[in-house]
Amino acid sequence: MHVKCAKITNVISMQWLLVLIGYIIGACPTAYIFGRRIKDRDIRGMGDGNMGARNAYHELGHKVGVLIFFIDTAKGSLAILLGRYVGAPQYIVLAAGVAAVVGHNFPVFIGFRGGRGEATSIGVLLALIPQPVLIAAVPAVAVLLIRKNVIIASAVMFVLLLLINWCLSEPGIMTFYGIALPIGVGITHYFRMRNTKKPVGTGSA
Repeated sequence: MHVKCAKITNVISMQWLLVLIGYIIGACPTAYIFGRRIKDRDIRGMGDGNMGARNAYHELGHKVGVLIFFIDTAKGSLAILLGRYVGAPQYIVLAAGVAAVVGHNFPVFIGFRGGRGEATSIGVLLALIPQPVLIAAVPAVAVLLIRKNVIIASAVMFVLLLLINWCLSEPGIMTFYGIALPIGVGITHYFRMRNTKKPVGTGSA
């Protein structure tokens, strides 16, 4: 009995370790690292103060901003794919995705002040429900090219994703998850906007 209990405890511990790994993956401060390497400045003290691809696009260069977007997207996808690779239960896989977004928004390595989580959330959802995300991405990219506004494009994508999930009869948990992550992004964006104009670390480390 004790041996069985120990095995169950070990399995549970390993599963939740995946969630922690998801957080650590998300917490890798991509834009911060590029800001330090390119301009020797904290990206959070530049532009709109956000540690994300959009701010990096304007402050560090277009190519760097696009690269950071894909890296941050890959962080979200990696957290999901890793959980699936080891055969973790669905709730652990989903929790690892949330942890990656939380890690990006509140990275332990740089004082828990990160980005808003758009790109990382897209990466998580892309790994979970690729077809709906790719369909929703088409009009979202069109809006981005026309309006030049990442926030509006992201809003269009996430709203359409809900409708597409419903049309494609995606499982209810995925539809709910596809709503919950963007709501988290929106809440983070709201509080980030309230704290704008509070520059940090504009000098060298």
